[in-house]
Amino acid sequence: MKNIISDINKAFDHRIRLGIMSVLMVNDHVDFKTLKELLGATDGNIASHTKTLEKQHYITVEKSFIDRKPNTRYIASDKGRKAFKEHLDALEKLLNAKNDLNI
Repeated sequence: MKNIISDINKAFDHRIRLGIMSVLMVNDHVDFKTLKELLGATDGNIASHTKTLEKQHYITVEKSFIDRKPNTRYIASDKGRKAFKEHLDALEKLLNAKNDLNI
């Protein structure tokens, strides 16, 4: 029998990374300031967790200037969208397993 949690993706095990991907799944892109405000996170938290997701190639980062001010925006990659969907499916299976086992 397959381990029930084997499809849960460790990259999404932190609430900030889970939040980042959740926001990016429903938006084409989101900038740093918006992520920070939506998630109630510090600059360091956002920077650290977006770097982790970027290393996995789950998000892409675009840097530009708007009115001479630096702007960083994030976009979920196709790989990231697929991995996050699989993660959510695995969580759903885990939740449904409780019902199947009558726990």
